[in-house]
Amino acid sequence: MLYELIGIVRPGNLAEVKEIVLTAGQLILQQKGVIRGISNWGVFLLPKATSVHQMRHHSGHYFAMRFDSSVQTQQAVRNMLALDPRMIRHASVKLGNGKLGTTSRFGAPEWTTT
Repeated sequence: MLYELIGIVRPGNLAEVKEIVLTAGQLILQQKGVIRGISNWGVFLLPKATSVHQMRHHSGHYFAMRFDSSVQTQQAVRNMLALDPRMIRHASVKLGNGKLGTTSRFGAPEWTTT
């Protein structure tokens, strides 16, 4: 199934973002998944101040990852991100209904920043 993961990492260190994306990507690939695209959105203000892991955050480094995997792999990625203290928030959604016809119309993630 095709999933899209959007993550928010604490800002300040791009190496942390790369490490989190690399770890999630390796987990997906080890369990026979396919990564379709990764986008680095950069640092933005959060919609509202958020407290996570006893820290208060006002901004975060956003990234998006689109991947094909099984449901168990997607749950493993979510569990891994939930336990990482560098993550502020993450959300994943299933794209399409799992059929090849609907999944093929989703291209690479295109994001515009103004």
